Amino acid sequence: MDVSDFDFDLPPDLIAQFPAPSRDDARLLVLDRSRGAWTHAGIRDLPGLLRPGDLVVLNDTRVFPARLLGARVPSGGAVECLLTAHLEGERWEALVHPGQKLKPGAIVKFEGNGAGLLAEILERRFHGRRTIRLWREDGGDVDEAVDRLGHVPLPPYIKRPDEPVDRERYQTVFARARGSIAAPTAGLHFTADLLAQMDSLGIERTAVTLHVGYGTFKPVRVERVEDHTVDAEWFAIGEDAAAAIRCAKREGRRVVAVGTTTTRALESAARAGDGAVVATAQQTDLFITPGFRCQVVDALVTNFHLPRSSLLVLVSALAGRDLVLAAYRAAVAERYRFYSYGDAMLIL
Repeated sequence: MDVSDFDFDLPPDLIAQFPAPSRDDARLLVLDRSRGAWTHAGIRDLPGLLRPGDLVVLNDTRVFPARLLGARVPSGGAVECLLTAHLEGERWEALVHPGQKLKPGAIVKFEGNGAGLLAEILERRFHGRRTIRLWREDGGDVDEAVDRLGHVPLPPYIKRPDEPVDRERYQTVFARARGSIAAPTAGLHFTADLLAQMDSLGIERTAVTLHVGYGTFKPVRVERVEDHTVDAEWFAIGEDAAAAIRCAKREGRRVVAVGTTTTRALESAARAGDGAVVATAQQTDLFITPGFRCQVVDALVTNFHLPRSSLLVLVSALAGRDLVLAAYRAAVAERYRFYSYGDAMLIL
């Protein structure tokens, strides 16, 4: 398959730059695979679109403020650093700018909100990535300093600096496990009231964890879909969640994944467990493409994705490329809001 087969035209003004006034203000395009058709609704309609006994699976990862702004020592030149993965001890993988000037041995200082950090470039890697050492001069906790001085790592298509509102809105209400540099955006629409409505209707719920890494922003640089690789991301499924998922599948109830990250975690676990989801904590580089047979996920709540992206390919694998692209064209015509702070789609 050609990557160009997953392209579509999107007016730039439909790319949401700010969150909606309320999380549950989002519109919802409901895509029915059996009928090959779609209808228009709102995210507040979601409980009524699901069935009693459905098992909704959320990703409870928590975004941390991974974007650090600092200065090179001793020149004072401005440096931007995006922490993409904690390796071990003081070592991190990061994207740094300006990369060409930051060679191994370079030192950078980050300060703000009464906290300070130092970074040393250890190794240059591909596509601007670096291995760095990150520490506090006072020997204190690095995560605490990052939380105080870091910035919310908004996606590159949001063309503005982060604002205080992003600390709350670029985070799901059920976020628990710190570790993502990007939000599992389908989950951003859920409110406590929406979750309570689902509970009252007998719609079951559980959570898994997948820490979203740089791969969510990684452009597809190849011409053939099959030649693309997805960066490995860490995920974990606990005993209770695994038991709930197995029970739903055994009883013929639908498993509704909230987000592509949840989908990848569930299908990765099923592949590792010979079709059955068992408790696990591991890395996954699963790339779901058309022809993939889902063993766990029966329905999906997802946002609208970038053209020519691995996430659009994943959604097309679940619902069919032609149907998905037709629905995307309808969403453009109806002026849906796109991407992280945009509207949502329910695939049934």
